[in-house]
Amino acid sequence: MPELPNSIIAPLISAVLLWLLVLTGILYRVMSRYNALSHGVTKQNLSSLLEKILSEIDLSRKEAQEVIRRCDKIEEESILHAQKIGLLRFNPFSDTGGDQSFILAILNGKDDGVLLSSLHGRTGTRWYAKRVKEGKGLEHELSSEEKLAIKQAKVIK
Repeated sequence: MPELPNSIIAPLISAVLLWLLVLTGILYRVMSRYNALSHGVTKQNLSSLLEKILSEIDLSRKEAQEVIRRCDKIEEESILHAQKIGLLRFNPFSDTGGDQSFILAILNGKDDGVLLSSLHGRTGTRWYAKRVKEGKGLEHELSSEEKLAIKQAKVIK
């Protein structure tokens, strides 16, 4: 076997020592982490500990699925709650002053709901209610002001 020159041996030994130091550092970190994780655990209860962890993971998955199911249900039901409100003040009569009359549109996510109209005149105030289905009057024709209140409600969410 041929002999290596001294100029190659010194860098080679340095490289091997550096490699051993890097491996020693990695091994130290791994062993420290292992010791921290297995502190107080014996060979007999390591198996039961791992089984407990796996069962808790399975339980957490089931609970997460239940939370997702509940959120989906809430989201589905929320479409039926009042979500859109439009308010229009106006003056329906030329002989009275000010915008004392108003229309309040209250709609859900499907544009179903109710219109509350208040007409203020000299002799009193009258209230009317109309049902709305898909943004249109259900039993009664809607006035232009009522249509405008519904349009406002659809814009403001």
